[in-house]
Amino acid sequence: MTRLRFLTTLATLLALTACDPVGQSAELVFVDGRAVAQAGDSVYAFTALDLQGIKLYNRFTSETASLGEEDLASPWQIQWINDKWYVSDVENGQPIIAVFTHDGELESRINLDGIASSPHQFAVLPDGRIVVEASDDRLVAYDGDSVTTFAIVETGPITGLVTAARGGVIHVVPDGVITLYNGLGNIRWRLEWPWDSTIFGVDLAVDGQGRTHILTGQGTEGNFIVFGFSPETGEVIRWSEEGLLATFLVGRLGEYFPDNASNWAGGDHNH
Repeated sequence: MTRLRFLTTLATLLALTACDPVGQSAELVFVDGRAVAQAGDSVYAFTALDLQGIKLYNRFTSETASLGEEDLASPWQIQWINDKWYVSDVENGQPIIAVFTHDGELESRINLDGIASSPHQFAVLPDGRIVVEASDDRLVAYDGDSVTTFAIVETGPITGLVTAARGGVIHVVPDGVITLYNGLGNIRWRLEWPWDSTIFGVDLAVDGQGRTHILTGQGTEGNFIVFGFSPETGEVIRWSEEGLLATFLVGRLGEYFPDNASNWAGGDHNH
């Protein structure tokens, strides 16, 4: 896609986010095991193994566009904040965050080698600091010049999950604890992992209404389940049926619907 065509398509996508109020139809929250990011009320951004760069999709119009096809090698997580796209990637074996302007221009690459304990898990705070899980039982905040301790955390047998929520960070230690921190690293709430060790965390998503979702897998059954929990208390309030697919939508009242990833990574958008 040429840059002019991309800018025209992206401008159309973002302009159309005001055409319908949030919650008139189901929202996409996971595609093939990966969290979906939203820009405005309507534009989804997601990655997939068989896609180059990032795919943008307007759920009201079915308009699509691509971002970063020539700049990203192995993108995974996406966040839209402060009118910019933040995308996790791996470059020469090192974890990085690629930052794109709202019109799709690559602005910078932030190298997290030696800072992040694993690639692709990060949260961007409103002030631009990037929070990642370090290898020494800390969440750390990186501002481009320094790395500071954001919070001391528990660790588990596998790397934790991180996402931005409510101006802070949700950190999930599977088979451990789930914690919401504010922007200063102070605990808002914390609860013990509410499931046994056969259920493992796959990814976290926050939808356009601020609802938080965790995609989990069942090691003994090979199924996926999405749980919705309150961002105010951490209480689990919704959950999906068990299924073999890892693509889910969430309805206006918080109900979950399984879907097929090919409907989004391919060309069928009849939702």
